[in-house]
Amino acid sequence: MTHLPARATALLGALLLLAGCTGPAEPPRTRDVGVQLFQWTWDAIASECTDSLGPAGYGWVLTSPPQEHVVGEAWWTAYQPVSYRVESRLGTREEFAAMVQACHDAGVDVWADAVVNHMTGQDAPGAGWAGSAYSHYDYPGIWTDADFHHCGLTPNDDIALYTDAAQVQSCELVNLADLATETQRVRATITAYLEDLLSLGVDGFRIDAAKHLPAEDVAAIVAGLPEGTGIAQEVIRGSGEPITPEQYLDNGQVYEFAWGRDVRGLLAASPELALDLGTTSGYVPSDSAVVFVDNHDTERNGSTLSYADEADYALANVLLLAGTYGTPAVYTGYAFSDRDAGPPQDADGRVRDASCGSAPGPDADLADGDWVCQHRWPAIAGMVGWRSAVGDAPRTDVWTEGDAVAFGRGDRGFVVVNSGDDELRAELATSLPDGDYCDVLASGDCAESTVRDGTLTVTVPPHTAQAWDVTARP
Repeated sequence: MTHLPARATALLGALLLLAGCTGPAEPPRTRDVGVQLFQWTWDAIASECTDSLGPAGYGWVLTSPPQEHVVGEAWWTAYQPVSYRVESRLGTREEFAAMVQACHDAGVDVWADAVVNHMTGQDAPGAGWAGSAYSHYDYPGIWTDADFHHCGLTPNDDIALYTDAAQVQSCELVNLADLATETQRVRATITAYLEDLLSLGVDGFRIDAAKHLPAEDVAAIVAGLPEGTGIAQEVIRGSGEPITPEQYLDNGQVYEFAWGRDVRGLLAASPELALDLGTTSGYVPSDSAVVFVDNHDTERNGSTLSYADEADYALANVLLLAGTYGTPAVYTGYAFSDRDAGPPQDADGRVRDASCGSAPGPDADLADGDWVCQHRWPAIAGMVGWRSAVGDAPRTDVWTEGDAVAFGRGDRGFVVVNSGDDELRAELATSLPDGDYCDVLASGDCAESTVRDGTLTVTVPPHTAQAWDVTARP
């Protein structure tokens, strides 16, 4: 099911009614693109929804886990819950609720990353961010040892073989205390946590590590949530593994990791093949897929492109947003050289509010800890608006030559991607109506092009893209 925020739909309807007072209304715009603002504070997300995400056309934002976690500087401390209190180094419960309201006012839905498979991986007792005491298998007032798996299938109870479904779903993932989600008590407690977030206005959830819960356990946890609650599950397909994303589709969408892995190899060799990603075996159906170039895990393990790939990363996002497969999710994080490094923090461990600066882009000179702000790169933000303008128009006018590919989306938009080392000069057939257009991927003033007799003459520098749509006129 495609993400389309109810607030955005209502807002767009009102705008179209107003448009009817001055001339023919345009077809409704879509707002299905999400953005993962990794380790952004609640206050920073609120400002970004108002200042950037809403105006750019993003439909939903994914937050980092909003729950109390272990204390530490690394990024992964956010994925080791101590309690289900909405208090973390990213902000307070009140700040989280205010952020949700600000995003809704901007027409942007809010999804939360929900860590429900496990608790901490700490062997020594401690206190969480908000002061809650815990030990590895004891979380006072929440869990006791009886609420966790002790699989007994490996010497240390950690997963050793991903070809063994029992290990994957009952042993521990890197020592993280694995909840017994087959029990009614555990299911009810997790459901209550999700319901609490819904009471703060959250619209949907990314179910972290869903592969490590049987699909029927996920189903039982989300079954009682209100109709319309969004669900997207992290289920990574592995060659020869018995657990597959298809087993989880009755619960909601899944994150389709294959797209990001495959586009990395295609971009340099045959970018036109990216148009077929999602149509072959090894992919879930389009309506069930959330697709992405990278996320917080893949940018660290090197399985996909990342911000460090600069122009190629931008081009992969252009192809992602121009395509027709799945619900696209853009990623944005911070620069790092140590894969465990956490986001910028103050002396007390609170994450500092993200700041994008005046000109984020693939050529920015970044130091460790700088916010990369990929979602604001001209080529990415411009394609979000382009996708909104073309809606569900079919792909047309496909043209390929060497390291370049061009195609349209009906008579609504046209895009050219040049991943080669040479400048591209070409005359291309397009279904865009004749007239003058602005390149929506260019920064600054209108970079004007003209469609004459159904032909668009283009000059595209190496490793760049250009795009035009019917809403972007001089």
